[in-house]
Amino acid sequence: MNQTASSKQSGLLELHLAVLLFGGTALFSKIIPLSALNITLLRCIVAALVLACIVKFSKKNLSLNSTRDYFIALGLGIIVSLHWVTYFASMQLSSVAIGMIAFFTYPVMTVLIEPIFTGNRIQRSDLVSGLAVLLGVILLIPEANLGNDVTMGIALGILSAAFFTARNLLHKRYFSAYSGPHAMFYQTGVAVFFLAPWHTIEFSQIEQDTWWLILLLGVMFTAAPHALFTTALRHLSAKTVSLVSCLQPFYGAVLALLFLGEQLDIKTTIGGLLVVATAIFETQRHRKTSS
Repeated sequence: MNQTASSKQSGLLELHLAVLLFGGTALFSKIIPLSALNITLLRCIVAALVLACIVKFSKKNLSLNSTRDYFIALGLGIIVSLHWVTYFASMQLSSVAIGMIAFFTYPVMTVLIEPIFTGNRIQRSDLVSGLAVLLGVILLIPEANLGNDVTMGIALGILSAAFFTARNLLHKRYFSAYSGPHAMFYQTGVAVFFLAPWHTIEFSQIEQDTWWLILLLGVMFTAAPHALFTTALRHLSAKTVSLVSCLQPFYGAVLALLFLGEQLDIKTTIGGLLVVATAIFETQRHRKTSS
């Protein structure tokens, strides 16, 4: 096996492990007995410290290149914190699988919104994909009433997807000069200061077992997958990364089945398959047209 093939194989393994860990993040919305805001705040404290160590260990400077970049980091950090709070809240109200499926409307959102940034026209097939995702989400909804927890969870999952889409597009345009760990250090750090005034529990009241779960979430399920993801990007095409990333809801659903015993009914499964299949289709098509 030559060096290039070996690098691609190791990159693919790192990518799948990163996506698996990203999928596993959702489990903590159920097993950590805290609110979505408190989970996000504590996760960001741990992740920011670990990411700072990763950047320093790689012998890079933690500072940014310009004053403008600090303001961009501030905006991105606020958006990331809102994304994570709504992400965890979505799953606490519904289920891991439903929350992740609702969140995975973001690839199609990206395709529909990106033309605003690039000036390109929206393709007819993109609109068809948007309708397919809408149908998939409708199949997830038990009743058209935001008083229903599952419906509210789906709404928050879609809102989380909107925040994530905004963050990705803004990051790509204004902050892509920085490595994944470097960029996420600033974003998680900003999230800590943004969310801290609203935390609803004293740290002294948190039990020791919960602290271990928070450390696990911050280190193994936040800092580690971002580092792995960045490493994988060096060896794999953007198309491969995007397509493998679409496996995240599948990994999340399987982990939720194994560790939480969450079952999926037929209607939810069909809706989920429709959303994820459309995400895969749009991701693949978009990469072909941009290459």
